Amino acid sequence: MKLSDLISLQGTLFAMMLIGAWMKKRGVIDANGKKCLTDLCVNIIIPCNIFRSCLIEFNLETFRSCALLLLSAVILQAVCLVLNRFLFNLYPSQQKKVLQYCTIVPMSGFLGNPIAEGLYDAIGVLYTSIFLIPMRVVMWSVGTTYFVADAEVDKKKVLKNVATHPCLVAIYLGLFCMVTQLPLPAIITKTVGYIGSCNSAMTMFIVGTILADVKLSTIVNKDTVLFSIFRLLALPALAFGLGTALDLERVALGVSVLMTGMPAGATAAIFAARYGSDADFATRCVVFSTLVSMVTLPMWCTIVG
Repeated sequence: MKLSDLISLQGTLFAMMLIGAWMKKRGVIDANGKKCLTDLCVNIIIPCNIFRSCLIEFNLETFRSCALLLLSAVILQAVCLVLNRFLFNLYPSQQKKVLQYCTIVPMSGFLGNPIAEGLYDAIGVLYTSIFLIPMRVVMWSVGTTYFVADAEVDKKKVLKNVATHPCLVAIYLGLFCMVTQLPLPAIITKTVGYIGSCNSAMTMFIVGTILADVKLSTIVNKDTVLFSIFRLLALPALAFGLGTALDLERVALGVSVLMTGMPAGATAAIFAARYGSDADFATRCVVFSTLVSMVTLPMWCTIVG
């Protein structure tokens, strides 16, 4: 992909993001509508997009890349969990929880698939889905405990979330179809294809509704800048070094770096509001890192080739 094509992709996604913000400002999408859109994306559209990405020819090189990519994701999550133990100790308790959560949960679940699909087509979506497995596990286990004082990880609940999360179920079914090369009727493949093709627009609309909730003049401060440097530069640099050491092939390396270099996860603001943490601070981190990522993601694309 040429740099001009990448800039065009970024511009297209940003335009859809602005449309989402406009709809939120005009009242076309209210709080309930935003929740419905989020549920629709997480439960239907993104899983269909993931499943569609698995309907490709299977070979041993693809299997090797998926295995190494999963290993790199596990290592990166482990490093983030270790960093969370001491990196934000100087912050007030409520802001510390937000920063810890944003460190382990980027916005890859929403932004990841549109970016990966635009750059690498179906194989990019497949690799992204594999890479995000450890993040989804940590998000629904350790991630939630950051906002709940003295909470213990409910292993049964974690297992249930992993086993039944729609995105992960789509991975299980998709990998089964890919490995077995099971022929599927056209009514299934076309239905999944049509629904999955809505992914980019719908996810950008949701991100836009988040942007609409914050005054841009309030998002730039020392804390959001420092965290964005950490989230958008330091962590993807670590992913690049690890991926190079593991000898990831080009697309897998690109997915690893780009998914690690995504802005702070939008769910940080949702959890912060739900559990009485600093929701305003969480929203500022999400919005500022999202805007800055419009510059850093093309930079990382250029670096990884």
